[in-house]
Amino acid sequence: GAMRHLPYFCRGEVVKGFGRGSKELGIPTANFSEQVVESFPSDISTGIYYGWACVGNGDVHKMVLSIGWNPFYKNIKKSVETHIIHTFKEDFYGEILSIVITGYIRPEKNFDSLDALISAIQEDIEEAKRQLDLPEHLKLKEDNFFHRPEGKTVNNH
Repeated sequence: GAMRHLPYFCRGEVVKGFGRGSKELGIPTANFSEQVVESFPSDISTGIYYGWACVGNGDVHKMVLSIGWNPFYKNIKKSVETHIIHTFKEDFYGEILSIVITGYIRPEKNFDSLDALISAIQEDIEEAKRQLDLPEHLKLKEDNFFHRPEGKTVNNH
């Protein structure tokens, strides 16, 4: 169920998550609202993916995305968190995040320590960077999905 749905196009508002990514990991993630998460295919595999992301009408950046069960909700709700491989000067809560998920890295797993988790995420980021430089992934960076006219929300997919 990982690759069948790819590339997956998605757009939605960024909401406040648990604040874990930035504080504990030094790896800030953007969380989608529940409605957006619920719109994902129900059989999409949990795990780590990569693709392209764009905040508002900004530039398109590489990203790593995790789809996982949210322990806070006793694993009945999935969470989708996007780490954009770019340094933003400020938070973008309330902005519209557009993403295209283009590939799958690995399944979800548990880690014995925060350090192990952080190094796995760093490896995921390196893998994403490598994959996204390949022509078949690179071309999605230029997709019309990311280039919508000012003031109009056009959904081409």
